[in-house]
Amino acid sequence: MVGAAKGLAFLHGEEKPVIYRDFKASNILLDSDYRAKLSDFGLAKDGPEGDDTHVSTRVMGTHGYAAPEYIMTGHLTSKSDVYSFGVVLLELITGRQAMDKKRPLKERILVDWARPMLRDPHKLDRIMDPRLEGQYSTQGAKNVAALAYQCLSHQPRSRPTMNNIVKILEPVLEMKDIPMGPFVYVVPSSKPDKGTEIGELKTKVDDENKANVREKEVGNAGENREDGNAKQRRAGHRHKHRLKTDASVYSDTHLYHKTVRHERTNKLNSY
Repeated sequence: MVGAAKGLAFLHGEEKPVIYRDFKASNILLDSDYRAKLSDFGLAKDGPEGDDTHVSTRVMGTHGYAAPEYIMTGHLTSKSDVYSFGVVLLELITGRQAMDKKRPLKERILVDWARPMLRDPHKLDRIMDPRLEGQYSTQGAKNVAALAYQCLSHQPRSRPTMNNIVKILEPVLEMKDIPMGPFVYVVPSSKPDKGTEIGELKTKVDDENKANVREKEVGNAGENREDGNAKQRRAGHRHKHRLKTDASVYSDTHLYHKTVRHERTNKLNSY
């Protein structure tokens, strides 16, 4: 909120001020470093100049955020933006929306329900966002609540300027009195839902299919190795057979018989 407050202060502090006219939570954007940026200047209007105290214009904006004097008279000033800023502060404190038709009748308009309790610090616990579970600076919450009460004043002159709002909010960021509650770990339910059962069943089937594929791959690899070994054994056997055949052809005994036959033939030819 400090960044958004600085943005409004910049618009109001120019030589020719600009009134945002539609300040609300949905028009505050955050960059990658979570710094607030104002967006959607479609309803922005030049503020009063010289001796003029206000700008008369057609009433436009978002119900629940617009200042009451602006709705009733169409008179627009920089304090109209301050009122809208107070509504957003109240949304942060309570965790509720400015307008909520789902709430009980007395609580549908956030400002009407919560503003009376902002004056009493002892009643602040009644409107604090229960989702915070007490994990916030007590003094900081009191300071912000008091600031929101001033911003939501029905008298525009009683509202602070945006520069003063920035000066009040910046020290709140430095407060260290934030109680640290115990760490709570929520154990997930042991009973899976249907989606979990289907997911587990699918995972089991996928694992079984993968196992079957691996088993087939291993079997095929074994068969390939056996075929390769058999081929190697047959090739070795043929090689040995050739070696044995060659050895018998060129054995000493064969050469001896061949030599004897040759000598006998020569003797017969000599006669």
